[in-house]
Amino acid sequence: MKFPLYFSRKIAFSKDNKNNLSRVIIFIGRLSVALGIIVSLITVSTGFGSKKAIKERLADFSGHITVKSTRSNSSYNTSVLDNQGLDIKKIRAMPDVESVQTYATVTGIMRNEHNFAGIIFKGVGKDFDSLRFKKFLVAGTTPKITGTGYNNGVTISQKTANDLHLKLKDSIVTVFSKTNQQPVYRKFEIVGIYKTDIKMIDDQFVIGDISHVRKIQDMKPDEVGGLDIFFKNVNDIDSDFPEIEKLIGYKNYAEKATEKFPQITDWISIFDTNIALIIIIMLIVVVINIIMVLLILIIERTNSIGLLKTLGASNGQIRATFINYTLIIMIPGLLYGNLIGLGLILIQKCFGIIKLNPENYYVSTVPVDLNPFVIVSISAGILMISALALIIPSYLISKISPVKAIKYN
Repeated sequence: MKFPLYFSRKIAFSKDNKNNLSRVIIFIGRLSVALGIIVSLITVSTGFGSKKAIKERLADFSGHITVKSTRSNSSYNTSVLDNQGLDIKKIRAMPDVESVQTYATVTGIMRNEHNFAGIIFKGVGKDFDSLRFKKFLVAGTTPKITGTGYNNGVTISQKTANDLHLKLKDSIVTVFSKTNQQPVYRKFEIVGIYKTDIKMIDDQFVIGDISHVRKIQDMKPDEVGGLDIFFKNVNDIDSDFPEIEKLIGYKNYAEKATEKFPQITDWISIFDTNIALIIIIMLIVVVINIIMVLLILIIERTNSIGLLKTLGASNGQIRATFINYTLIIMIPGLLYGNLIGLGLILIQKCFGIIKLNPENYYVSTVPVDLNPFVIVSISAGILMISALALIIPSYLISKISPVKAIKYN
């Protein structure tokens, strides 16, 4: 075993440390490391968890990628998809694609004696992914679309239900406007109530039968207003987007879920800045404390340094000894920090103790993301950066004279 590592372990586990100043200094150093690990783990897991949760909610409601006609532009009344160059079979056959569902939308007004609400009626077909939508349901179900006739059942948001004082099995009249500006009245039955916690969705969307939209928009029975494409992994959106664009024709366009609501995307990007800022601050605090620990340990063991130099140890060996000694001191702090940090994260993940206002944060509880690579990287990063930061202050050892050090008390 190399001398610096051997000697650093001897003094680190020496019983002499229990009754001197180093006991307090070591405790402070370990405490700062543990707090740095805890804060970093919570910051990263909640930051990444929030980004992932919001993206998944956006994508699971309206597709990871949506395909619409260029004639639709930003209108909520979708135009018919152009079939020239559109190859839905190839899109469905892509390895990363889990499902593709057709839809068409039209705007309308729901009203009753209590209130009225402007809505976007999203008509879906028999290929609607009801299992994916199930996570949003708070009561009832989604309309059972058979592809024949008209299903008058609709699933509305909890906000709309509250505004209009609606519950399951209630009826509601909705007014639509045809292309000739003539009003069209439809009476629907509430079969389900959903909640995504995303205000822009919950304020507007109603899920119903696409046949109603086709009738109102004068569409043919086989025509659709758009495609919702779902991937097996939300992270495949960017990589598969160019391939999707090649399969939709030049008269249609594709849109990522993260681009539909730019205000949410801008808000999500703030997480990256906050995560980086908090981790940098915690690193600075940990490094300053560890450097303080090293300097005090050097001063406390000046006699030992002088003796080692007298016995022939080089400055480099002594510096390596004290750096190793300080890093060994950090290890319990790393372990306790990870145990406490991961424990708190798991408690939040399992029980959702900390709640949020969904109108401001788009989620009702603080989401967490446990990524083993990130967990290991935080601990390894703090250890490596601390080791590098200790190199410069350790040069104080070379300034210590063996003769004066032995006399030092």
